[in-house]
Amino acid sequence: MRGFLSIGLLVLSNTFMTVAWYGHLRFKDHPAWAKWGLFSVILLSWSIAFFEYCLQVPANRIGFAGYGGPFSLVQLKVIQEVITLIVFVGFTTVAFKDQVFRWNHALAAVLLVAAVWLVFKK
Repeated sequence: MRGFLSIGLLVLSNTFMTVAWYGHLRFKDHPAWAKWGLFSVILLSWSIAFFEYCLQVPANRIGFAGYGGPFSLVQLKVIQEVITLIVFVGFTTVAFKDQVFRWNHALAAVLLVAAVWLVFKK
């Protein structure tokens, strides 16, 4: 159960992270936000990232074997990276419809799944 909770929190955390890192790139399409300067966008992104950390830290603590979770540190990191890319693809598909995913992106995803498989091998 701790593993599922950890992964669920990582998905939520990565959703906030992706919005904080890339959401502001859509500001050009909104008249009021398009005028925001870099410092304002940084402050907004930091305020969004706060919630990412509020989920990421407990996710790692709950999932880490050193605190009773099922995952090693390396396993947690690889899981987190794969989740990041899955959330990113979903976000990009919704928010940036002009971006095209190609065969090499799909191959990279397959290789990441292979990386997850490898870190769970004993």
